[in-house]
Amino acid sequence: MTLLIRTARLSLLPMTAEIVALEMQDRTQFAALLGAEVPVNWPPEMLRDALPWFAEQLTTKTGMLGWLGWYALCHRSGEIPLLVGSGGFLGTPENGVAEVGYSVLPQYQGQGYGTEMVGGLTDWALSQPDVQRLAAETGEANLASRRLLEKLGFTAVRDGRETGDVRFERTKEPQEEKAPGR
Repeated sequence: MTLLIRTARLSLLPMTAEIVALEMQDRTQFAALLGAEVPVNWPPEMLRDALPWFAEQLTTKTGMLGWLGWYALCHRSGEIPLLVGSGGFLGTPENGVAEVGYSVLPQYQGQGYGTEMVGGLTDWALSQPDVQRLAAETGEANLASRRLLEKLGFTAVRDGRETGDVRFERTKEPQEEKAPGR
């Protein structure tokens, strides 16, 4: 069974070793495997630099499916889906914490895709038993990213690892206890 997250306008498909290999080597086959149109400026710079690391992680470690990158495919009426961004995690949760990252191609920014993508990833991660908290870091001056995180219930908690970054976190909500007899 294929792991897939669906939101109102997007399907989020997790990276696999096969998909990442094609992304780095054969753009046509990459698009065919995704079943999507791939814009000419794909991949975003952040993702391009990380692809070899993703490939290594997916090839050498078990249990990584879903804990690295995800492709955000936008559904369009009467057309094949369009690859608009990517998001994911920096690996499996450590001490109950998973860190999320995301990127939307410039021509699709400001249309809510980032919020929808990160919202889907957040819901998925917080539904996993090993996750108690999500973290994200963004530049202090990156107001769009800060607004996205705040809209999804993340709170700024401290400075990030890099100078000028802010760390945001969101804690898993405790399940409401069922009243007796329900």
